[in-house]
Amino acid sequence: MAAIKKRVWLTFGSKAMVETPALWRMSREYPEVMFDIRQASVTAEIGIMAVLFEGPQEDVAAALNMLQQLGVTVEPIEKSVVEG
Repeated sequence: MAAIKKRVWLTFGSKAMVETPALWRMSREYPEVMFDIRQASVTAEIGIMAVLFEGPQEDVAAALNMLQQLGVTVEPIEKSVVEG
């Protein structure tokens, strides 16, 4: 199983979602998936995070799917021209 890195935006679009421990739940279910929060802006009403996920391809895909099932919006971060 090949390891991959995937950069995504996670959006927690409501007060209830901001207060949900979605990343903690994901990390308990998929312990092989590492995540690194690169940027975050969180208020009482909305949270937006840029997160790098790394691990076995199938586990990363399943972990991101789980976050979506919990109500988190998951969108890929496109590489910019500056980053190459």
